[in-house]
Amino acid sequence: RISPVPLAEMGGLKLGGVLLVVFLVGTGAFHTPYRPEKSRHFDASKSSSFSAITDKVFDLHYADGSHLRGFNGVDQIWIGDYKTEAPFGVITDCNSPDFNGVDGILGFGLPKAGEEGRELPTPVLFAMTDQENKMSNARDLTRKFSFFSTDTDAEVQLGGFDPATTVGEMWYTPCLSENDFIVGVTSLKFGHTWDDSQQLLEFTDPVDEPFLPSIMDSGTSCLVMPGDSLGGKLKNVPFNDFTNLWEEGKSFWVGIGGRQWQVPFSSWFLARTNQTCVQPSPAGMQGLLIGDVFFRSFMVEFDMTQRERPIIGMAPLNLDYRPVGSSQLGNFELHHAPITKLQLLRGEETMFPAEHTERLTQVDQIPIFNKKGTQYFMDVGVGTPRQPFTVIFDTGSAVFGVFVVKHDLPLAIKRQLPSDIMGGDLDALEQISGSSVFSLFAGAGSGYSSGALIAALVVLNVSALALVAALFRRRAGKVAFGGEHSAAYQEC
Repeated sequence: RISPVPLAEMGGLKLGGVLLVVFLVGTGAFHTPYRPEKSRHFDASKSSSFSAITDKVFDLHYADGSHLRGFNGVDQIWIGDYKTEAPFGVITDCNSPDFNGVDGILGFGLPKAGEEGRELPTPVLFAMTDQENKMSNARDLTRKFSFFSTDTDAEVQLGGFDPATTVGEMWYTPCLSENDFIVGVTSLKFGHTWDDSQQLLEFTDPVDEPFLPSIMDSGTSCLVMPGDSLGGKLKNVPFNDFTNLWEEGKSFWVGIGGRQWQVPFSSWFLARTNQTCVQPSPAGMQGLLIGDVFFRSFMVEFDMTQRERPIIGMAPLNLDYRPVGSSQLGNFELHHAPITKLQLLRGEETMFPAEHTERLTQVDQIPIFNKKGTQYFMDVGVGTPRQPFTVIFDTGSAVFGVFVVKHDLPLAIKRQLPSDIMGGDLDALEQISGSSVFSLFAGAGSGYSSGALIAALVVLNVSALALVAALFRRRAGKVAFGGEHSAAYQEC
């Protein structure tokens, strides 16, 4: 995970308008333990509709050392005004204090390919909108969602977006991968105005419109830019240039699809908590992460109606709009991406404005709780009768899961679970540091699975991007598997 860093903790010294920063690489160990008593837990014995799938066991690692482990289950799931029967993750073990006080995680990401996709539960939004799912009242919901944030609140909109949340047109560009929300960034400028801004991405070979793959991820707090020259792909080190140019009031301009998207100082520097939301990428990552700093300036729509090529829509956020306080259903003018035009593009070349119809589309607006502008939480329900939970909302993950107390599971389920699940100790879960994770993938070769290869995020070309999705992304590819029915995944 990438979180904002208070100035006093950055190991840096601010001299005039220049911020000198020394980043210390941690070991990945947590000083604060995970406290399960602070979370609510799903009680499988009290849900008449719960079914355990004990032969599908997951083992999720995060680059900061977080570790989630559990098995799959199926039950009734409530999100906003919608209910569906869907698979989900039953989380038996956790070692990270990031989950203290919350009850699980809600990933709105894309399904994964290959063995990884077969082991993990079907993403809940896909299960809800499956036309064959007779247990869902969201079968006719358009398979898209939109998300934005303010300093104190946030909102997700299922089925499209409310035009009242934006000013100006929604512009669309296709993703560079069918498994991740990746767009091509052709430039990153920093300054007080566009005219005096300095380019932070100085490509060594500017021929053929070079770009860097960039993941749109609400689960990442910051703008994460290269901390080195990417093996010579760049003539400069973008993060070093940023620290040398650091000054209050400056903005970023992110070049996506031939348009420039301004991220103002108020979005990347959180004055309330004195935190800078800009960080360097670890060695081995050759792209960018566009985190919450972007969602505080723009409404972003994630369109998954075209399974082979997801589409990202962006529009300036209406700063006068106030997020809803409770779930609300509404019908709004249908805005949709110009599919025919977008199918002709590689993805990073240009963007097209939305096409409009007189038809209305149903949109469910759901409030999200915003913690210091960096973490987002949504209320959901699981089981029959419904058991309420508050979970972390994350566009970069495909996993929906809630915690259980494994020793309180029904005896029939415990007998079917592998011994490493039932015998494991929360405090004994391995903590993997970010640096060791990237060392692991630095030597990935042809002997690794395709899941491991897509986790490297090495920039090749557009045709190869399906294989190189994102190591640094919070929910990336597969690392190894530890048994006949278990799978361990590296998440960042």
